[in-house]
Amino acid sequence: MTTTTTPQEVLESIKEKNIKWVDLQFMDIPGYIQHITIPSYTLKEGDFTDGIGKLDGSSIKGFKSIFESDMRMFPDPNTSAILPWTDNTPHRTLRLICDLYDAFGGPRFTRDPRYIAQRAEEAVKKAGFDVSYWGPELEFFVFDSVKMLPSFSTARDAWSGTGYEIESKEAPWSQKSGINHPIRFKEGYYPAPPQDTLQEYRSEVAGQLYDYFGIVIDAHHHEVATAGQCEIDMKYDTLTKMADNVLTYKNVVKNVAYNMKMIATFMPKPIFGDNASGMHIHQSLWKDRNGSLRNTFYDPDDEYAEISQTCRYYIGGLMEHSRALCAITSPTTNSYKRLVPGYEAPVYIAWSKRNRSASVRVPVYEKGKEAPKRIEFRPPDTSCNTYFAFAALTAAGLDGIKRKTDPGDPCDENIYHITPERRKQMGIKECPGSLPEALSELESDRKFLEPIFPKDAIDVWIELKSEESRQNSIRPTPYEFYQYFDI
Repeated sequence: MTTTTTPQEVLESIKEKNIKWVDLQFMDIPGYIQHITIPSYTLKEGDFTDGIGKLDGSSIKGFKSIFESDMRMFPDPNTSAILPWTDNTPHRTLRLICDLYDAFGGPRFTRDPRYIAQRAEEAVKKAGFDVSYWGPELEFFVFDSVKMLPSFSTARDAWSGTGYEIESKEAPWSQKSGINHPIRFKEGYYPAPPQDTLQEYRSEVAGQLYDYFGIVIDAHHHEVATAGQCEIDMKYDTLTKMADNVLTYKNVVKNVAYNMKMIATFMPKPIFGDNASGMHIHQSLWKDRNGSLRNTFYDPDDEYAEISQTCRYYIGGLMEHSRALCAITSPTTNSYKRLVPGYEAPVYIAWSKRNRSASVRVPVYEKGKEAPKRIEFRPPDTSCNTYFAFAALTAAGLDGIKRKTDPGDPCDENIYHITPERRKQMGIKECPGSLPEALSELESDRKFLEPIFPKDAIDVWIELKSEESRQNSIRPTPYEFYQYFDI
């Protein structure tokens, strides 16, 4: 766990702990962790204020053209932490998450996801609040092995998907059958070991997150799907800090799996016929009143769910912009294999207390308590860039508050069982059915993002994601072979 908060303290820690390397990390636009590692003896106090000129922006998707590629990285001393998998090695490494700037004394890079998250926090304050709290629930799969066929070395273009094999000792199809009780499809929620083969793995991930990064864990458990679906829940935190925590979380999840000779994925829907991995996002807005932070979403006099009018307007903003938000919170073609009825996925745009078939839910575990009052936006999945996702949800919610958007009546019944005709009468819309549809919604409904997202960031997002979708649409898939090969 790190307590360093100033550049000088970081440098002192490097000497005291015999740290050999410094890993400078940032997130690119699609949401991948990028890094460059420098010798610890080259890091100077001035690097925190003047930046480190080590980034070629033209080599990062969506960043810079080749004729303007030079960029600077400004390490944030509050993010310093030893990478646990290097701790007991001769190559002990300190991690620092960086803010990105244009070169030659230029300003903040407008497409830096962390910058956009910080702009969202500024927007919260401009709207009259002091802080927002965020609690994403990340789900993911841990497999024994995954093989993509044919291999990259024999057919480069075919890497994009002519076939794949998933091996998991928990799965009904496992080639390791006979050594354990398999977990049936959709029956993986809360089984005890030995069926839950990943108890030790999740405990190791949770331990590293807390011991090395100070990330408090609420709980961990096996999720609904077979073949190693997991959930490890973090305690809520402020917006940029939580987005940093998600970056760290994904890095730890993957590295612990690798070191235990397994492989982790945040791909939403790797297995057809079973539940996918989502990332329900809990959020609330707080305001300082007489020196004490108070939850503006809480109203003890509200009979329905103890929520304030501010909270209702925030929900209204999320619902009004839900279809556009999906282009950012469910940003892959694979995301829309999750957002289908029948797998607990929130495909219907409605709100309710308790009701998990609605896209916006107000948890009501406890009555008469201010602190836990929040709303949960359920469509997102773990393939999203959380800096962008949190910022976009903030923009939608604040827009709802500003325009006093009425969310309408709550829906307190299983929406999956409501007929299409009655859903239409009730005004319940659906999330987009594909990435192109979601991008089209974003293109036509992007104005609400403009107080937080620079125009070029939205433009590049739509461009990158449209090309991803196009590349997927022109390639044959394994199921197409099954369906059409004998035609």
